[in-house]
Amino acid sequence: MCGIVGLFIKNPAMEKSLGEHLSNMLIEMTERGPDSAGIAIYDGGASAGTVRITVLSTDPDYSWEQFKKEVRAVFGVSSKIEMNSNHAVLILQAEARTVQGWLKQNHPELYMTSSGTNITIFKEIGLPVDVISKFGIRGMSGSHALGHTRMATESAVTTSGSHPFSTGADLCLVHNGSMSNHNRMRRTLEFHGVEFQTENDSEVAAGYLTWRLQEGDTLDEALERGFEELDGFYTFAIGTHDGFAVVRDPIGAKPAILAETDDWVAMASEFRAIATLPGVENAKIWEPEPARVYSWYKN
Repeated sequence: MCGIVGLFIKNPAMEKSLGEHLSNMLIEMTERGPDSAGIAIYDGGASAGTVRITVLSTDPDYSWEQFKKEVRAVFGVSSKIEMNSNHAVLILQAEARTVQGWLKQNHPELYMTSSGTNITIFKEIGLPVDVISKFGIRGMSGSHALGHTRMATESAVTTSGSHPFSTGADLCLVHNGSMSNHNRMRRTLEFHGVEFQTENDSEVAAGYLTWRLQEGDTLDEALERGFEELDGFYTFAIGTHDGFAVVRDPIGAKPAILAETDDWVAMASEFRAIATLPGVENAKIWEPEPARVYSWYKN
């Protein structure tokens, strides 16, 4: 049992309070998963020709100053390295594959939480309220965001095993449920070049979407195909560069609620998370149907 939330802002005037609203929603889901939490923020702040990669270290004494020097020596003195607790957000004038390859070769001790242009993922062991405070999530702005609070049932309680999972440029996924064919699917995806950092079944689901997008599917098409190829009980919330989607498996075993107003679209495992949002009394509220894709895009 885990708790997932998502918020997609339709009214630009609300973007400055995205972090505040998502924080309130995620805290409401604490009882569904008290061992770790994570947040993916899409801030729309990408500039042309840059890549944004977020990395974390589980070593409290990690030498970030030395790491910064190495990054600037390789990718230029204009490289931006923004520290947030045990995470570093790299904003570089480089190709994503180049940076990822350099990190894997020279700093395998670091875990990459996200890569793209306008996504940043922070995650950590602990209660949502503590993780939110640690990274200052309430003060963050953006166009859409996902959150997850975890109860580990298939793997150990670790920071790297926490959600969200990002396996492609600006794509991330949070998941409530379990996959029954994730080991076989993992082998298939690795054959197609998808790389994984953990044994978590949710990362396999994210990797599947990355593969299908690389093969030319739209997000909606990839999710539709997933109803046939991903076995298990699940509710997924997915973020992309400019979009947000929600699906439940064909049986609909895991809970989910959707709500929409003129200002926002929200999803959560339980309505009480959505009840924290402004204007909820005027929202259209419904339970998403099994095996149906619900998606929203900026343009």
